[in-house]
Amino acid sequence: MEISTLATYHCLAFVWYFFVAYSITHIKTEERPSEVFLYGGQWKYLTVLNLVLQAVFYGVSFLADVLRLIKKLRCAKCVISSRDLLFSVLAFPVSTFVCISFWTLYTYNRELVYPKSLDGVIPLWLNHAMHTAVLPFALVEILALPHRYPAKKKGLILLGFVAFLYISWVLWIYSVTGEWVYPLFALFSPPGLAAFFAGSLAIIVSFYNFGEFLNRMIWGQSKFS
Repeated sequence: MEISTLATYHCLAFVWYFFVAYSITHIKTEERPSEVFLYGGQWKYLTVLNLVLQAVFYGVSFLADVLRLIKKLRCAKCVISSRDLLFSVLAFPVSTFVCISFWTLYTYNRELVYPKSLDGVIPLWLNHAMHTAVLPFALVEILALPHRYPAKKKGLILLGFVAFLYISWVLWIYSVTGEWVYPLFALFSPPGLAAFFAGSLAIIVSFYNFGEFLNRMIWGQSKFS
């Protein structure tokens, strides 16, 4: 794909994610169901954090494209490294996890992840923007250009560290409020919850490996932008 075309796509994707993140974080206070937006606000939900992550990633990607267009290759090289690290370790696996885990649990019992009380607050288009569109965007990114993945050990350590931070945030919120971020967690005993978190980490690691596999199958081992 031509650099100018990539720049246009990354700019539009950045604007889209910024708009979606803005939309969900600016729901009027009086419209928020009290049982949903307690301590931590929207920032306790992985879905919302992922929107911010995607906006940052596409912003960095657009910057890399612009630097390449104006021939600032030395600066571009550094930004491209950050872009690829963001995509490989976080943007692709987290988006895939958010989409697949949400719709799997929603289909099983929506009250575990997305109570009906949210239907009158969050429009249908915004629900799909947060939970559905994130996966096609990630797949298009893989098809659009190659990404350099870090050494497997480094990539998994970084991914595991970010997962640990989010789990710690979830547990902290429970310790302060006595309420779980997602009603699903209340179904588990402490050992069961630990097993659930471990299983979720294993799934997101598998998505990391899947992204690396797709990148290698499409672009080979040596072609990187």
